[in-house]
Amino acid sequence: MADRIVPHFHNDPGIPVIEIGAREFMCVGAKPPFDHPHVFLDMGDDAEIICPYCSTLYRHDPKLDPRNARPADCALRDTAAA
Repeated sequence: MADRIVPHFHNDPGIPVIEIGAREFMCVGAKPPFDHPHVFLDMGDDAEIICPYCSTLYRHDPKLDPRNARPADCALRDTAAA
């Protein structure tokens, strides 16, 4: 049993940069059913990472909660179906 849930983020709005509070997360591309393969991304010590499927640039913002994004709508809340 996992002790935590990895946050999931999407880029339905098609914006170039999404700021997130997590350094380890899943990118799903767009919201299901138009999502790409859910890819685990780990920024490590870097401040940003590009998804290899959808080319979304994710930038870490330590002021955000790990489950939150800016814009807020880019945080995928229903990970049970994801």
